[in-house]
Amino acid sequence: MPKYVIEREIPGAGELSPEELKSISITSCDVLKNLGPEINWVHSYVTDNKIYCVYIAPNKEMVLEHAKQGGFPANLVTEVSAIIDPVTSE
Repeated sequence: MPKYVIEREIPGAGELSPEELKSISITSCDVLKNLGPEINWVHSYVTDNKIYCVYIAPNKEMVLEHAKQGGFPANLVTEVSAIIDPVTSE
């Protein structure tokens, strides 16, 4: 199944409190439950003004539907074409 990286522009994201991050996570998980088992949230990276999320989903449209239902921005949704890490160099 395809993997996607979602760039969410959220000014001040890096200053969100643990409680605010938990609330966002709960909303995301609730939407995922409604969308069904085909879409999965792997993890997210919080930076100063953006959150980068990694999802596994059958298509980009489902990722965008998750964002719509959750009220999240999805400024850029990109399908991952390959994953590299230190093992790739061996």
